[in-house]
Amino acid sequence: GSSGSEDEARPGTAAAAAAEKREERLRKFRELHLKRNEARKLNHQEVVEEDKRLKLPANWEAKKARLEWELKVEEKKKECAARGEDYERVKLLEISAEDAERWERKKKRKNPDLGFSDYAAAQLRQYQRLTRQIKPDLEQYEKLKEQYGEALYPTSDSLLHGTHVPSKEGVDRMVADLEKQIEKREKYSRRRPYNDDADIDYINERNAKFNKKAERFYGKYTAEIKQNLERGTAV
Repeated sequence: GSSGSEDEARPGTAAAAAAEKREERLRKFRELHLKRNEARKLNHQEVVEEDKRLKLPANWEAKKARLEWELKVEEKKKECAARGEDYERVKLLEISAEDAERWERKKKRKNPDLGFSDYAAAQLRQYQRLTRQIKPDLEQYEKLKEQYGEALYPTSDSLLHGTHVPSKEGVDRMVADLEKQIEKREKYSRRRPYNDDADIDYINERNAKFNKKAERFYGKYTAEIKQNLERGTAV
């Protein structure tokens, strides 16, 4: 009788185990299905975002960073104004030495002094330097546009000679600028006065320049040796 009851119980236990395994497989299948849908959704979102990025201008990231920086600056200026502080002073106090040095190097790269190469390059640099200093009078420009109309923009057929009379302010400004250029040119090109009483310790002009440079950098270290040589007491 007992063996019969055990035979009846075994099929029930096996069926329960099979049902449990089937339920486990279905649960894993549902989890995989949910993960697949989630991955598909994330992939679609990434594709949409990438498409938006591709449609943006090439320098969008730089523009965005610039706008964010300008907003921070405006907020900082408002905070300084509320506290009664000078924003420029506060900004300088917050700049580290490394940042200042990096900005200085960047500034030099933007406008490097390449020295003299030829007269054409020197003339171009002088022209660019002078044009950067020009501050246009927009009010006068608008008046000239109203007065001359299309004639303000000459073509190859326009007669220019004698048609324009500069203002007194413009002439004075040009004269002042020319005088400033002459003064600066004389400052850098003046000949140094020759001292007849100075010791002659050179054999030619080039050697004299070298001795002046050596004296400027090493004079304080060799002063005692030179004095001993002059007195004849050098060891």
